[in-house]
Amino acid sequence: MPCKSIKIWLLLGLVHGTVGKKHWDYEPVSLVTYSTDDSQMKIESKIDRLKRGEFGLSCTLEWKYDIDETTMVESSAYQSTSGAEKDYKELPWAVPKQTFYEYLDKYYMDVTISNLGHCSNLPQFEGKFQPPWPKDTYHIDKCVFDGEGLPEVLAPGFYKIVFIVTGTNQPEWGFTIVLKITNKMF
Repeated sequence: MPCKSIKIWLLLGLVHGTVGKKHWDYEPVSLVTYSTDDSQMKIESKIDRLKRGEFGLSCTLEWKYDIDETTMVESSAYQSTSGAEKDYKELPWAVPKQTFYEYLDKYYMDVTISNLGHCSNLPQFEGKFQPPWPKDTYHIDKCVFDGEGLPEVLAPGFYKIVFIVTGTNQPEWGFTIVLKITNKMF
């Protein structure tokens, strides 16, 4: 009887440890950033190898322009089992085109800061964002994100995320990141 109790407690412990946690690992394959006007927004990025099998993302954004009601954000996600460009299929996870301020209030703190806040100097706030967005040089330094705000379960394969910011008399800028996803048990 004690052996059966121990097995039940071990099983409950394993189940408890996996609830609400991501069941996947990632390896960044590529990170491409761009800006149509480096005098207003200059972006440099790279993938850093931290140790065997662990990678971090680094990026510097020199933000030199004002955000206004015409500044728009949108993002799309794609998945491919092979990683071949022709095999990517669009996923329903997207940030529909919306103003930068709507993005800040809906997605920024829950996804961006939850994953990058610990390794960056990106602005953080509570509640609704109060303009203006600060012009500054932002650094994301060897970030390893844990998947907060992202699905707990992902099919193995390659995932591409395309993020774009546009605006009237503003630069278009953004990034495309490709991640290789593998499943993990615990």
